Amino acid sequence: MKYAVDRIENNIVVLQDLNTKIIKEVNIKTIGFEVNERDILIYKDNKYYKDNKAKQERINILQEKLNRLKKIK
Repeated sequence: MKYAVDRIENNIVVLQDLNTKIIKEVNIKTIGFEVNERDILIYKDNKYYKDNKAKQERINILQEKLNRLKKIK
């Protein structure tokens, strides 16, 4: 499963499943490493892993969408 870190509040990491868009809350200690908003995490074999390549791809896609919206105005 692949998740986007939506936000971090009071040691709770709010994740959004990138396929289903379902929100999931996880204790930050469960993840086991430092996470930041906009990170992409993969959950496999009962562990979380950062996917920096997917993070950069997602940032690029969102930036392109924002740029297109700015052109419309």
